[in-house]
Amino acid sequence: MAATGTPSCAALLHGHMLGVLLGQSRATVTNLICSRGGQHHDWSADYRLYSRGRVDEAVLFGRARDALLDALPAGEPLVAAIDDTIVRKTGRKIHGSGWKRDPLGPAFQTNLVHARRYLQISAAWPLEDGGARMVPVGFHHAPTPRKPGKDATPARLKDHREALKQHNLNRVALEHVGGLRRDIPDGRHLVLCGDGSFTNKAVLRGLPDGCTYIGRTRKDTALHHPPEPPVPGATGRPPRYGKKAPTPEELRQDDSVPWQIITAHAAGKRHDFRVKTCGPVLWPKAGPGVMLRLVVIAPLAYRLKKGSRLLYREPAYLLCTDPDLPLEKLLQYYLWRWGIEVNFREEKTLLGTGEAQVRTAASNRHLPAVTVAAYSLLWIAALQCHAAGDGDRPRSLAPPKWRKDRPDGMLPATGELQRLLRYEIWAGALRPGTFHRFVTRRPPDASAPEPRPALAATLFAAA
Repeated sequence: MAATGTPSCAALLHGHMLGVLLGQSRATVTNLICSRGGQHHDWSADYRLYSRGRVDEAVLFGRARDALLDALPAGEPLVAAIDDTIVRKTGRKIHGSGWKRDPLGPAFQTNLVHARRYLQISAAWPLEDGGARMVPVGFHHAPTPRKPGKDATPARLKDHREALKQHNLNRVALEHVGGLRRDIPDGRHLVLCGDGSFTNKAVLRGLPDGCTYIGRTRKDTALHHPPEPPVPGATGRPPRYGKKAPTPEELRQDDSVPWQIITAHAAGKRHDFRVKTCGPVLWPKAGPGVMLRLVVIAPLAYRLKKGSRLLYREPAYLLCTDPDLPLEKLLQYYLWRWGIEVNFREEKTLLGTGEAQVRTAASNRHLPAVTVAAYSLLWIAALQCHAAGDGDRPRSLAPPKWRKDRPDGMLPATGELQRLLRYEIWAGALRPGTFHRFVTRRPPDASAPEPRPALAATLFAAA
């Protein structure tokens, strides 16, 4: 069971996770209590479930991870994405909350918001069309130690500086990546994808064995070729770096290096990408023992509407710790990374991750992770049904008239999965006689009755 202690803890956790997926209001503990029908009973156990650490969310994420590994073909690596996110909170007494940089602020102004910081790891479930669905396999609270007051003693300031080192985001990320690597069978490789904030010395040097990292880098990154073999009889210390290699931007503008056309899946269909590569190269910030491969991706052209002029996005510059990884796989693995951004959006907007009004350290660590685990297990069930075949694929509710027909084999959206779950659980109680005929069309009537809100249509509306 995912909860420790008495069996009632498992029952409470089961009710809360269903409340997260079924609820149509804010994901506070109060609403979770009401969703399981416990508002007329003692509710203190619901709060103690998280404040006293009676939930082990690692077991829930372990179920999702094992299902992902079972779905992967033999020999294929587990591709995971890592990123951090913030959850805005206004209370100053909430554990782990503090002033963070607003990632949604404008580029010309750094805005600060009061929030909590979390680290998430999502793994890829490959699909038949070459795409992948990212499923969370870890959600960890990564708070920054609170700065001491102005009257703090030198010893207190020293302890604070040491705490900052211990709770550094890169160190926390490596700790959880190492745990994921230990949970993966020895015969399967781990490919980790991250953005520019994780492409640094600490991460590149501290990767566990059997792990490859792919991440973005700056366009002016100083790179070097490997040093030449030492000359026999030469004296002195051998050089650690060779001649200077072109920066990513210089490689992109170098006409002597031809572009390669690679087809990869992104944004629902396959695209042709123009890429350049250089490697192996060395990055002094990562050290002389880390061989890297530089990949430059030309900006893609797009139109805002049909017939408008072509616009171009920014180019991308990638570094990979495996110079021998095929370029097609390297590009496709990194394109899958965007799925973790989709996870963040759906977890916050659809499931209300971080909305619960709790203050203790344990509650802020466990409760948001439980909401993300519910989201992960919902998608694992949907993907397993989708992979089983047409006979076992989940049936979606009838879409609105204005929505176009969904192509065959396309995954449903998270909102559709929630509505389908509500239908399967509640429709029998709301309409016992018409469970198999949920959508009915009333014939027009000259004398229409008094309008009344349709409870079933409100709960299961496929807007």
